[in-house]
Amino acid sequence: MNINKEYSDADLLCFTQKIILKTNTIQLQITKNKNLKVSNPYSQNQLFEMSQNGYDNLKKEYAFFDYRNSSIKKSLFSLPLTYMGFGGYLNPFTNEAQVNYKLPMYGFSMVVCHEMAHQMGYGSESECNFIGFLACARNDDFYFQYSAYVMTLRYCLNAIEEQNLANLKTIIAQINPGILANFKESETFWENYETPIETGFRIFYDNYLKLNQQKDGLDSYSKFLDLLINFYKEKEL
Repeated sequence: MNINKEYSDADLLCFTQKIILKTNTIQLQITKNKNLKVSNPYSQNQLFEMSQNGYDNLKKEYAFFDYRNSSIKKSLFSLPLTYMGFGGYLNPFTNEAQVNYKLPMYGFSMVVCHEMAHQMGYGSESECNFIGFLACARNDDFYFQYSAYVMTLRYCLNAIEEQNLANLKTIIAQINPGILANFKESETFWENYETPIETGFRIFYDNYLKLNQQKDGLDSYSKFLDLLINFYKEKEL
């Protein structure tokens, strides 16, 4: 797709503003109240089935993102996955997308679409986050769209915080309280499963990714912002 991966602080802030506006709009469309968090009404099996719609729409723009053989399941190892801090994985023996069923539901769809990208043969975590976002955001369902934008917004805020940009508080003040309530929901969820196991496994998995040609290790998950920011420089979300 010939997407540049370099961006400035100004590019990050501009993209974040776009994401805030889009996420605020969808949150309000769903809840009719900017103070209410989004609660996904679908079952996880329904979301597995509905996820195909986003890839079908994406394929109309980019034929090479052709997801054909649907095989998505709840992982039997969801509890240990949660303790290790992960949302899913690709079963290397069956090529099934295995998703952690314990995850907060408002962001569940984005995780599903990420694992589906792995099934198509993409190994890079940053590329699968990017493809997963495109498919999730192009889904006809508002809850899928919200999942794509709210999860990306979280990555943007983390990037701004890591770069110590002075206007983080000003930016957060522009976000609907209902969205912040969803963020708090996730924070509370993960805090309940914090153990030394997570730290140890993350070190192991970080090295595993680096050994498998992903030089950024766990940081590669957030590197999809490089792709998104440049992809949407001249496009509307």
